[in-house]
Parts: sequence; C-alpha cells; structure tokens
Amino acid sequence: MQKSWNEGALLGVSSAYWRGCTLQAGVRLEIFTVLADQQLNADAVACLIDADPRGTTYLLDALCAMGLLQKEDGRYGNSPETRQLLCKDSPNYMGHIILHHHQILDGWAQLDVAVKTGAPVPKRSYGEKVERESFLMGMFNLAMALAPGIVEKIDLSGRSRLLDLGGGPGTYAIHFCLANPALHAVVYDRPTTRSIAVAAAKRFDMAERMTFIGGDITCDSIPGGPYDVAWLSHLLHSNGPEVCQQIIDKCVAAMEPGGLIMIHEFILDDNKDGPEFPALFSLNMLVNNPEGRAYSEGELTTMLQRSGVTDIRRLSFQGPSDSAILSGVV
Repeated sequence: MQKSWNEGALLGVSSAYWRGCTLQAGVRLEIFTVLADQQLNADAVACLIDADPRGTTYLLDALCAMGLLQKEDGRYGNSPETRQLLCKDSPNYMGHIILHHHQILDGWAQLDVAVKTGAPVPKRSYGEKVERESFLMGMFNLAMALAPGIVEKIDLSGRSRLLDLGGGPGTYAIHFCLANPALHAVVYDRPTTRSIAVAAAKRFDMAERMTFIGGDITCDSIPGGPYDVAWLSHLLHSNGPEVCQQIIDKCVAAMEPGGLIMIHEFILDDNKDGPEFPALFSLNMLVNNPEGRAYSEGELTTMLQRSGVTDIRRLSFQGPSDSAILSGVV
C-alpha cells in the first residue's frame, strides 16, 4: 500500500514508542490506580508509588499532555476514561494487555537482530508467573471488548457443544454461552491456564456450563467430543504452517459432521503486504516465537480445505486491529 511520507511523518513513527512507554510506565507504577477518584500533587503521588519526585512530576505532566490525566492547580487526577480503563478496581481495566506490551518491548528493540537471525531474541524476565498473568489477562481484556459484537453476528441456534480451542481464560466461550442458553462449552488450553479460566467462568455464573480441559494441542489429542461448533481465536499465529494444519486436523476430527468451525485471526491479504497490523504482528511473532506469524486468507482457507472443511467464507466482521473470522462446515 502506497503512503505519503515526509520528515514529520517519519519522525512521528520513529518516536511513537515514547508515548507507548509513557503509558506503560504509568500503568506499571499504578499511577492511575493510586489516583482513583482523587486529585493529588506530584509529591503525594511520588510518595505513594515510592518514586523520585522529579521523575514522577515529568511522568505526570507527560500523561496530562497525552490527555490521560488532568491537571488543575498543581493537582493531578484521572480523566473519566482512564478511571474506567486504567484503574485496577474497574471491571473494564485494560492494564494487563498494556503490561504485556511492556514486557515484550525488549524484543522489539532488537528487531534488527531477529531479522538477521530469524529467531527470537533474549529479553529481560519479569518472572514466569507475572508474564503469564499479564498475557492471559491481557487476552481477556481484548476479548471482552470484541466478544459481545462477535457473538451477535454468529448464529449458533440448534448447537449444543462448543470447543474453545486454545481459549485461555475462556472469554469467547463465556460470551457464546451468554448469548445461547442451550450451549455448553469446553475450554481447551495448557494446564497453567486452568485457574484463570475457572475464575472467569465463575465471575459470569457460567461454572455449570463450562468445562476446562488441560493439554497441549501441538502434541495431544482433543478429548471430550464430539463438538458441533469450534472456535479457534488467535491460536494459529503462534505456530508454523505444518503445526497449524495438524491443529485444524485434530479439531475437525473431534467434531460432528455438519459442525461449524471458526478461525479468528489477524488475517493478511493474499499478497501479504497488508493490512498493516497483521503485517506488523508477524514481526511481533518473529521476536518472540520461533515459528509463528500472521496468515493470509488464502493460506487459512487451504488449511481448512485440506481438513475436509467446506462452505468456507469470511464473516462480515472486522476487528479494530484488522482481525477477521473465517467459518466452514465439517
């Protein structure tokens, strides 16, 4: 895709990480949570987050300049939006995915090395538990924003057993069940995901209609079938083409004839030079994953066809990061 570039546009892209890092620092230091519904001066905030007053003042002023905080008479407070989205006590808290972005920043800073080697690069560790929680709850953050709109577009009437394959916290399974009272769901993911998925089901009063099964889809079979609908959301991009084909084959084998299979991914055009976010996401996989990448619509369609899936079509949905959904019949 051709775009018009000038000096200002180039510098804007080159320094864009400044804004991201400022937001991430605010979340990591829990500035929005500390402020909550009150207005405090910089010294008070610095004391509460155990930070240097000078550095805290600069960060607070930058967050104000970005419109994330408000400043009046030397006192800082949340905007209505940040109170909802960046305070940990809010049900709409988005901090987990922002912390995940912070944790992968080291990798992006070494993108040139990853391109030369074709392999993930070493990054600082924040601890396996912290990184896993940020990732899983970050996926929960993103799915909570998308799931209500997605389930409205998908007719599951007459279907009773849903497989949420690689479902993490089970956010989509929860919303499919909320929208379809006769539906029961199985969330299949690594055993380390169990506690978060179980807690999410309880939070939405879905514990009786949702089951978690632990396993590794890259080497284990899928128990608990047969299923009449399967949902694979942002699972395939973590794997190379051969493993993706194996995953789809296993999924299809666990389904009833006539079952509906749906793949939700950041889908590239068949020329693979757009849209922008899926193309950038392949680079994110490069610095963090040995084989994963974004796939084109043609590639995903071919994988489904090889597994015997028919009536493959793209649903009328486009996510804010150019995610899309392919569906087919087993």
